[in-house]
Amino acid sequence: MNDAEPPDHPSDVAFTPSVKAAQTRLGSRPLMARAERERPWRTVVTEDLARFLEHIDSFFLATATADGQPYIQHRGGPPGFLKPLDEKTLGFADFGGNKQYVTVGNLAENDRAHIFLLHHPTKQRVKLWGRARIVEGNEALLTLLAMPGYTARIERAILFELTAWDANCQQHITARYSEEDIAPGIEQLVARIKELEYEVTRLKKV
Repeated sequence: MNDAEPPDHPSDVAFTPSVKAAQTRLGSRPLMARAERERPWRTVVTEDLARFLEHIDSFFLATATADGQPYIQHRGGPPGFLKPLDEKTLGFADFGGNKQYVTVGNLAENDRAHIFLLHHPTKQRVKLWGRARIVEGNEALLTLLAMPGYTARIERAILFELTAWDANCQQHITARYSEEDIAPGIEQLVARIKELEYEVTRLKKV
């Protein structure tokens, strides 16, 4: 680490000495160093992050084996199923899936984890670094993380202890919308089409 830079920036969880060396070689290190000083990554769940999570129905969870072999798993559920439990902890219900249990096995030997959030309608992406653990048999926690009306079977809970997080720019993200997002617009179009069809029929009778 450069002696002129203060140690222990939250972004050091990602900006390792090797990464900083790459930034230096490719010319972005001064920009990154200024961001570390002026816009440091957050280390707690802020109000804006909590509001953002209310809209999230899908994310990617990265874990690794003890020797560092990475694995990325998609997690999905109703909007808001990734829940802030306190300023340092997020939790979500682990719904029944393909029964490979790669994430479960990885976390048993290596608790380092990463959550990648992408909200297509607003083209917003958020990255969270931390450590995760499996919680089984805690009925109170499972009840807290359950989503009313969602019938998927909950096998266990996963808790994510936040180390640092950052939001990226919108570059190269394509806006996409769910059926729920576009339903009001479609309903308006259907209603308008019915109005026009009625008007055409009326005019034909004149």
